[in-house]
Amino acid sequence: MSRIKELFEKKKKNVLNVYFTAGFPILNCTLTVMKSLQEAGADMIELGIPYSDPLADGPVIQSSGNTALANGMTIHKLFEQLKNFRKEIQLPVLLMGYMNPVIQYGFDNFCRDAAAVGVDGLILPDLPMFEFEKEYGAVIHKYNLDFVFLVTPETNGERIKKLDQLSRGFLYAVSSSATTGKDAALSDQEKYFNRLQAMKLSNPVLIGFGIRDKVSFSQACSYANGAIIGTAFIKVLEHAKENEILSRTKDFINSLK
Repeated sequence: MSRIKELFEKKKKNVLNVYFTAGFPILNCTLTVMKSLQEAGADMIELGIPYSDPLADGPVIQSSGNTALANGMTIHKLFEQLKNFRKEIQLPVLLMGYMNPVIQYGFDNFCRDAAAVGVDGLILPDLPMFEFEKEYGAVIHKYNLDFVFLVTPETNGERIKKLDQLSRGFLYAVSSSATTGKDAALSDQEKYFNRLQAMKLSNPVLIGFGIRDKVSFSQACSYANGAIIGTAFIKVLEHAKENEILSRTKDFINSLK
């Protein structure tokens, strides 16, 4: 059983998945941030691979990616940093990134190296469903990695069912058709969330985009198995020195609970 599946077996509600950008705010603080999230009480880590043209990301995450790239972060460097992370991190870990740098690295090489260091799954928002079925899904499954698809308020029921069938781990329900970090009111999407609940999907559902504090986290959890927080945590890490990361992370996670 994968670590992600195991988590959802043990914890059905209020699952907290926290995103941060690898190599931000400091190149070599990736493990420090991961350990801080584990110690502070996060349930899952979504580790962003910085990219110069991130389609789904708002200005805060884009800026963190630009900083990480300027710091010298690459996929090769990230796998070096993650080489022995499983000695200290028990939480499920997903890599979130975009197809261009992954294809440059070599898709098979990327999946092989992700699995070898102990990564549990992937989120690649610009990998089309058709391409996944035709080519890339087989490679992902060859290395026993989970794969998470995104659905939006505009995704029709038939497509949601298909994406649910192809996803392994959970389904990522984007709260609005904006980029990350937008302050959209979750209550405006009640019909969409209720529709997802009524569909009796085979995967757990986590809601992302616009989750930033205790109120929005609790609201998202009332509609789904949990929520994903990214932009709000990136703001917490901004300009942090390495020795400040743990205390800032603990304060932030405590504020959600």
